[in-house]
Amino acid sequence: MNWRHTVFLLLILSAAAGLSAGSAQAQARVGEAVVVQNEVLRIAGSASSRINVGDGLLRDEVVRTGLDSATRLVMADNTNLSLGPNASIKLDRTVFNDEHTYRDIAVRLTSGAFRFVTGDSAKTAYKITTPLATIGVRGTILDILSQRGQTIVVLQEGASTVCTLGFQCIQLTQPGDTAIITSTGNGKTTIQKSTNSPWTFAATCSAAAGLCTVTQFADAGPGNDPTGMLCGR
Repeated sequence: MNWRHTVFLLLILSAAAGLSAGSAQAQARVGEAVVVQNEVLRIAGSASSRINVGDGLLRDEVVRTGLDSATRLVMADNTNLSLGPNASIKLDRTVFNDEHTYRDIAVRLTSGAFRFVTGDSAKTAYKITTPLATIGVRGTILDILSQRGQTIVVLQEGASTVCTLGFQCIQLTQPGDTAIITSTGNGKTTIQKSTNSPWTFAATCSAAAGLCTVTQFADAGPGNDPTGMLCGR
């Protein structure tokens, strides 16, 4: 092999290494599945694959649970997100501030029942949306039900601002405060505040052991929920 061939080979290897590093960075894990009950899928375009306990989550993925299925996801900043049956979310955007917090994290809750427990990122970093609402958080545990024509947001701890897509907003400040956003047709919605919620995620907690437990990202993985708690925090 002469020196020209050697230089050419080195250039090829260098380019391949760069592409590999770029791909690894683009596919960096932003979270992990810690509880999986029955059918939980990741959707990327027209492809789908099963998610198992310990599998990483990637930005821009859709996660969907099937009938009689549930999952709990722990993000890198220790946000815990529990999904009940027939639920679908998309991790729209995740921008790391450092190794353990996000500067920007956007989660779209398309349909189903959810419990959202904020992690270590600044509260202004979180952007939660449903087809009918945008939800801001301040040190919060929220139960969210997104269904056709209606979104229900129940405050369990902390505080939250819930707005329609038309920027009608209400403040949730006390545990049990509930926002009910209802589509009235023609792109219009109403928003009401109640202290007597018609629904909470608590009834879903028994769908899988550990579904409503809160764990740290560093502890995520099989065998790291020794309590088996159903609805603890």
